[in-house]
Amino acid sequence: MYDQILLPVDEGTGNAEVLHHAGEIAHRFDAEIRLLHVADTDEYSVTLTDEGVVDGLVRRGEELVADLGETFETLGVEYSTDVVQGTPAATIVEYASEYDYDLLVMPTHAREGLSHFLLGSVTEKVVRLSDVPVLTARMTEEDTFAFPYERILLPTDSSEASRRAAEHGLDLAAAMDATVDVLSVVETAALGPDVRSNVTTGDFDQGAHEAVSDVAAMAEKRGVEASTHVETGSPDEEILSAVDEYDCQAVVMGTTGRRGVDRILLGSVAEKTVRSAPVPVVTVREE
Repeated sequence: MYDQILLPVDEGTGNAEVLHHAGEIAHRFDAEIRLLHVADTDEYSVTLTDEGVVDGLVRRGEELVADLGETFETLGVEYSTDVVQGTPAATIVEYASEYDYDLLVMPTHAREGLSHFLLGSVTEKVVRLSDVPVLTARMTEEDTFAFPYERILLPTDSSEASRRAAEHGLDLAAAMDATVDVLSVVETAALGPDVRSNVTTGDFDQGAHEAVSDVAAMAEKRGVEASTHVETGSPDEEILSAVDEYDCQAVVMGTTGRRGVDRILLGSVAEKTVRSAPVPVVTVREE
């Protein structure tokens, strides 16, 4: 399922759990990891040395990926390294697409005060714009990630993005012999009073039940055991509650590069989940 995994890193990555988790995934699928550092060209990076003018950020990046590579050597994971210059988010997205990676692993920090490079807007831009599935893993000292996954949460809203995400999540579940929990959240307040005046709550419920039933049917074809859930409330809050209640070890959900009213389980909800979930979140963008 995954042959090539791209892992962008910065000075704040360190020996974080995300490195070990990426290594476990690589072991499971016999994949190669590439450690990528993007030297931000928006920063002043030229340093004068006895050997002439040297790009200090590139040199620092080369030292960084070499140091982090030692973790994969210890784990027995096949890996390679690269350092490029550019604007971080755009460069990561273009690199993953150009070299046809199967999975992009991005650390996301739950606390302030760490490195600024892969925080907030950069990770979220990559999540919104990447055509390659993105696994984000929150990094704190207390976090540990279970692997292989035994239960995977699949939020859905019948959109093309959530359908693609469900297919990816079901393939992942099948590869790990995991079960899935399919969740659809009815959030009538987000649609506004004009919309609600023309339809009933039952219409929203029916759409949600149809959404989870469709994914359950896809799961049955793959031989994956699926449980379905329909809840009412705030989508991102219900997703986090479901992770805890059903003891899911990962979330696979859709996101979109567009902004607008079609983002009930897309866009900002995916970004909130990426920032807040205590388990890895795989986001799949609509085609």
